[in-house]
Amino acid sequence: MPASTVDRRRLVRRHNPVLTAAHPTGVLTVGNGDVALTVDITGLQTFPAFHELEPDPHRVAGTGIDGLPEQRVRVFDVDDFQIPLRTQSSWAWYRTRTTREFDRDETVTRYDTARGPVPYYDRMGLQRAGDEIAEEFAAGAWFHYNPRRAHLGRLVLTPPAGAPQLIDIAAMTDPRAELDLWSGRVRAEYSIGGEAVTVTTVAHPEQDAFAVKLESPLLLSGWGIAWTFDTQPDDLAPFELPLAESTTWTRLDPARWTARRRVETMSYGVEISTSGELGRQGEHSVVATAAAESLEVVVSLHAEDRGAEHLPPSYGQVVRAAEAWWEDHWSNGIAVSFAGSDDERAGELERRVVLSQYLTAVNSAGSTPPAETGLTYNTWTGKFHLEMHWWHAAHFALWGRGHLIERSLDWYHGALDAARATASWQGYRGVRWPKQTDPSAAESPSNIGVFLVWQQPHIIHLLELLRQEGRGMEFLRAHYPLVQETAEFMVDFVEEQDGAFVLPPPIIPAQESYLADRRTNANPTFELAYWSWALDVANEWRSLLGLEVREEWERVARNMAKPAVLDDGTYAALSTPPHLIRKDHPSMLMALGWLPPNDTVDADAMRATLDAVWARWDLQSSWGWDYPVMAMTAARLGDLSLAFDALLLPSPKNEFLPNGHNPQIPGFLSLYLPANGGLLAAIAHIVTAIEDGAALPDGWRVTYDGASAPSVSEHRAASAAV
Repeated sequence: MPASTVDRRRLVRRHNPVLTAAHPTGVLTVGNGDVALTVDITGLQTFPAFHELEPDPHRVAGTGIDGLPEQRVRVFDVDDFQIPLRTQSSWAWYRTRTTREFDRDETVTRYDTARGPVPYYDRMGLQRAGDEIAEEFAAGAWFHYNPRRAHLGRLVLTPPAGAPQLIDIAAMTDPRAELDLWSGRVRAEYSIGGEAVTVTTVAHPEQDAFAVKLESPLLLSGWGIAWTFDTQPDDLAPFELPLAESTTWTRLDPARWTARRRVETMSYGVEISTSGELGRQGEHSVVATAAAESLEVVVSLHAEDRGAEHLPPSYGQVVRAAEAWWEDHWSNGIAVSFAGSDDERAGELERRVVLSQYLTAVNSAGSTPPAETGLTYNTWTGKFHLEMHWWHAAHFALWGRGHLIERSLDWYHGALDAARATASWQGYRGVRWPKQTDPSAAESPSNIGVFLVWQQPHIIHLLELLRQEGRGMEFLRAHYPLVQETAEFMVDFVEEQDGAFVLPPPIIPAQESYLADRRTNANPTFELAYWSWALDVANEWRSLLGLEVREEWERVARNMAKPAVLDDGTYAALSTPPHLIRKDHPSMLMALGWLPPNDTVDADAMRATLDAVWARWDLQSSWGWDYPVMAMTAARLGDLSLAFDALLLPSPKNEFLPNGHNPQIPGFLSLYLPANGGLLAAIAHIVTAIEDGAALPDGWRVTYDGASAPSVSEHRAASAAV
């Protein structure tokens, strides 16, 4: 790699998020992709009620995105949002009990197709598990929201025994909490009753463990740190029974306790060790105290039982491991700086880019595909959406950190049987990847999600990005089964009509505004291009592996139907009425932007389409990843002025909080990691455009270095200042 032209440490640390007042969104998260802890301004999780989600009273009933209600058009304010304090993992899930047994067949509707009736799990029509719901949709609701990702417990600043255990947030003075991105460590400083308090919090990068250090004279008065098992923050539906939760404690020695926590049939272990002493605090808590002005606490989490001989890491070991991991993370891959730009927006864009790299590493780089809110808190009860995995993770490969995608590839291999069963149940070959699922890979019932297909080629795309990053033959051999099984479904799903292959109904494009027309929708523009491109890639993998090209794959790829073009020369969203709805995701742009130049799409028509979207789309109805969509298409077309304008478009869903999160819907979606990942993918496309000779707009300076693969057609080593 060429010598760095970017002072990476300075670049990263000048965007350390700093909180100086308590706010419902004022949280910071430490984690490692498989476990995460979100803390408030105390550096712990001391004020959970202050951060708890409150349902948005402005939401109204109606058909919305994937069962969400439509919203009145209004400008959101940061005070409309809250981010809860949670501790979550990729491995802890539970199921609720119900008042009667549900059968998945209750969620099925059969749709007439050219191949005969095809079943879909679409009988799900509610907003949240707690809403009133018709009995006919109860089974769909339960399977949609179960299993659920568990909240594992909470670290709390605790007053002395005998004092009121709820600290008044107003008792804190001069608070300041800073996340040092370079070391992955939160340092919180404040005073209580005139006494100084400093809390340092950090996550181990390879173990599911958190370390905390409390420094304060308050320790001499009996203050401490408690680990508390909260009741699950669940919103039970009328057909769900109250949760059964219990804790069993074991005292190994005065400074080391373990607990077994049960939530319904799921159980997990927690080990708490301290430099002081531990004592019980009620049924569900232990508190660490010390006869000194310094106290260290380490909390280790695990799904399986561990023997007493297993020694947890010390506070110092966790801190050093985190420092080493984060320094390596920031020192490798590409780095992009906008320092020296005259455009007043450049500093804000750089801040978003740096913070997005941290947030996606913490939330979206685990052993399973991530949820839309990662490990920060649950939306959709923590399930993950495979159509969002590209947005969460593709940038890792584009920025030279593809090993963070590889962590989740074992899940895809393990999911093959479930995805194959879904395809077979519907009468198709290969594997059908679901939109919404959980570690089991079972399809979650949904009135929209089961009709989406744009997630199907994602695994081919992600694997190809990794290959372009530099993976060799061993990698191709190991993961080719995913490519083959995915492509087999793709060629079986299409229908041949007049010599062309079409994407038939029932189908809903990535622009989910077409729910009502799912029985007649056909040939969404982006999905047509994606199908052809991915099948070409699948055959390229076969050639690289010394296998014969699959003629069926090639025939389908070469003869996919052409996207519909409107009278004004722009691309429609799909070939059937209504051909274009100018709200929600402008997904037709992804056919050239998300995808590289391809035979399906005409660049001039896409240029006109981008201009039309920019001029006439209801951009206030768009979502956090739509701004990167426009930016990537603009970058592919060499228009970097529009690319920057799209990324920084003033819009309620394109605001980024001080901690780097991108809020979307009050009372539900207070952060949206696909927007963070999409931003990083768009920046990679901009870097590629610069390398290809695109002119920077006046006022912008872009400095970058490192190894990147922003185009799936060519691997590049970039080192330039423009």
